[in-house]
Amino acid sequence: MSNTNNDISDIKKAAEQADGQKIEQNLEDNKQVDAPEPLSEEEQTSFIDDELRTDK
Repeated sequence: MSNTNNDISDIKKAAEQADGQKIEQNLEDNKQVDAPEPLSEEEQTSFIDDELRTDK
């Protein structure tokens, strides 16, 4: 079963209710974010096996 019609309706509602000035203000604000947590050795795995890489 597909929710495509509901999804489009929700997107349309969101677009109609969007406050352009608030969006602009949010984009201009220089908000500070927390630094990412350091990964453990187990978590620091590459997504592609180094032996398979062709870009090196």
